[in-house]
Amino acid sequence: MRPPTTFGSADVTGPASMMRVRSASAPAPGRPVNEDLVFQFGPLVGVLDGATVPDGFDTGCVHGPAWYVRHLAARLAVAEAARPAARLTSNLAAAILAVRADHGGQCDLDHPGTPSSTVCLLRDCGDQVDYLVLCDSPLVLDVGGQVSVVTDDRLDTAMAELRQTVATVPAGGSDPVARFRHAVGVQRERMNRTHGYWVAAADPDAAFHAVTGTAPRLGSAALRRAALLSDGASSAVEQFGLTDWAGLLDLLGAEGPAALLGRVRDAERDHPDRLRRHKSTDDASVVFCEFGSVQP
Repeated sequence: MRPPTTFGSADVTGPASMMRVRSASAPAPGRPVNEDLVFQFGPLVGVLDGATVPDGFDTGCVHGPAWYVRHLAARLAVAEAARPAARLTSNLAAAILAVRADHGGQCDLDHPGTPSSTVCLLRDCGDQVDYLVLCDSPLVLDVGGQVSVVTDDRLDTAMAELRQTVATVPAGGSDPVARFRHAVGVQRERMNRTHGYWVAAADPDAAFHAVTGTAPRLGSAALRRAALLSDGASSAVEQFGLTDWAGLLDLLGAEGPAALLGRVRDAERDHPDRLRRHKSTDDASVVFCEFGSVQP
């Protein structure tokens, strides 16, 4: 039986603000394991999207993406509890390093296929919000009524270059399986490289290549709403064009995260021609945050 969509709601209050959090996460239809993870540890919320390993590929590891995202989230909680004022990059680096130890010496952590995950984090600090985006799990912000998207487009850039490379380099002639295997091999070579893309895996240095920033929590230009998305959920805008980013925030506020995932599933079924990845459907996750003032 496929695990059900998970969702929840929580309020986090501080000296001058309140953050209401709602979330949902679901595996791709027909898949028993969800390689995404949503979490909240006090003022820190996050979305992790584990990289699916294509059939027939070695990873050098006895663990899989679902194991990796669970351990990374747990280690982030420990790092945040120990150093709540530290930069998100530093705590993410500490978490990645700790997960290296969790492998217990059983795995080849230098293998290019070692388990990995995107990271999207947001932390409410009372007077401001800190955020971090690593790889293709975007963050949508409504700051003072202006909606913007924080993205890390290095994977998309690497994939575009990869497609050009694969198109010009022989790899088993026209055999699509051989060409796909060649493409995956080239992509793995570009992971956590200066001219490639960065993702949480076994190298803690990746954390310091994340896209980071802050948003104000007070005043007319204060943060009002935020959505943290795996690419399975952001496909509502990026692939299927069901709405724009502002409309996505409106939908999450009015109907909740589970409704967004439902619309993505409908679009995956009804518009397979718009899929950009080799998978016909994907795990999908969203954390939606709403911010308001605490009344005295």
